[in-house]
Amino acid sequence: MNRAFNRKRDKTWMHTPEALAKHYIPYNAKFLGNTEVEAPKGTEVVEDAVRKLKFQRHIKKSEGQKVPKVELQISIYGVKILDPKTKDVHHNCQLHRISFCADDKTDKRIFTFICKDSESNKHLCYVFDSEKCAEEITLTIGQAFDLAYKKFLESGGKDVETRKQIGTLQRRIQELETENSELKKQLQDFEEQLMMVHGSPAGSVSIQTQSTDVFDMVPFSPVTPLVPTQANNASPPPPPTTLPPDISKDLFGAEPFDPFTCASADFPPDIQSKLDEMQEGFKMGLTLEGTIFSLDPLDERC
Repeated sequence: MNRAFNRKRDKTWMHTPEALAKHYIPYNAKFLGNTEVEAPKGTEVVEDAVRKLKFQRHIKKSEGQKVPKVELQISIYGVKILDPKTKDVHHNCQLHRISFCADDKTDKRIFTFICKDSESNKHLCYVFDSEKCAEEITLTIGQAFDLAYKKFLESGGKDVETRKQIGTLQRRIQELETENSELKKQLQDFEEQLMMVHGSPAGSVSIQTQSTDVFDMVPFSPVTPLVPTQANNASPPPPPTTLPPDISKDLFGAEPFDPFTCASADFPPDIQSKLDEMQEGFKMGLTLEGTIFSLDPLDERC
């Protein structure tokens, strides 16, 4: 197993440069998995990783688990490992992080590459099983390396740095989107708690009870009508108190006495004559310090 890349030798590649630079080359394979390795390159390094992953795969196969199928998309930007049906990206190995690639000469179905993880900075060896295309996939990755290196020389290294910055910004955007969704969820939970503590559910009717004094009675107000309230002991309220319809009569139903509005026919003749004499006597007047007092309501001198 050995097919390390040699950029100094001219090779006849399988694909056009435009296919790898503007698009990608797809392949189907079985993914045995990845494992951490101690060195970024070396034949013995990948051989140990292949033996380890093959042993793990035999154990999983004995338990009834099948080897998952994946789709590889190879371009000058890297190798993407996707689900062939949903197209979900499982791994995105950028090309400048791939340090070694090789196929197995003893088992022509196996090919591997070593990539440095962007988060943990550990070197991981990815192992695949392809029945017919293991060597072709390895050569395609080598061609992508050759084109990417030429582009790197033409741009003076700026293109690689730009891709690194773009990758960093994309990861930061994803982290911010995740943090934003978590903050929105926390804010929604906080608003629901406030609604439960201080608010009332939508559509509910708010009932305001009238305040009472210590004797469970409504305070009297002359400008508002009396409203009966239910007592705390659940006893029925007393009947409402109404004002008498005719306040011009006394408690016995008789009109109050007013001597100035009484007519002559209101008393017997003997009593009326006595009253007339008393009134005539008052009409004569009494002089007190030059002021005349009269009980005659028609006398304008007062």
